[in-house]
Amino acid sequence: MDTRNSPAAPRVPWNKGKLTGQKPPLKLKEIWAIRIRLQMSANARELALFNLAIDSKLRACDLTRLLVQDICHGGQVAARATVTQQKTHRPVQFEITEQTLESVDAWIRIRELCTSDHLFPGRLHASAHLSTRQYARLVHRWIASIGLDDSAYGTHTLRRTKAPLIYRRTKNLRAVQLLLGHTKIESTVRYLGIEVDDALEMAEQTEV
Repeated sequence: MDTRNSPAAPRVPWNKGKLTGQKPPLKLKEIWAIRIRLQMSANARELALFNLAIDSKLRACDLTRLLVQDICHGGQVAARATVTQQKTHRPVQFEITEQTLESVDAWIRIRELCTSDHLFPGRLHASAHLSTRQYARLVHRWIASIGLDDSAYGTHTLRRTKAPLIYRRTKNLRAVQLLLGHTKIESTVRYLGIEVDDALEMAEQTEV
């Protein structure tokens, strides 16, 4: 049968049936729900990864490629670290909270990692570090474990989680912009989901 003149099958959009757009951040109670589950399961690797993802606010591509030496100084996990972002090539600094420090330190000791090693090694010989795809699967599993619809969340959820908490506490838009490593304050405004005019007015007030 000649099918040369048959109409081509319609292409199915890649995002059909998927929720796209900005991923919502986790709420404080949701952070703790996931953290407690990882603690109870004694999963040192995933607990360290989850805690550091929240604290660092790094994109998946930067988080998965971290080296031990990026966050350790003198054999100890530092309270503050600076990482150059792949996307912008700009350095971004972040604080490492006590609970994150403890979980990351425990993971490094369990895995016996050296300073030049990747902090989250890949489990396949072909990959030196955890891939962004593997990380995404973990994030979806964490989200689903606390009863949320994981299709509405993604790796950017963890990057976005701490910024709104800091903003609500400080109302300092410029500080949040620096913490996220954004070059434009408008990007930070979109992340926080606030009105542009209100945000810029607040930013100007903090500079007075």
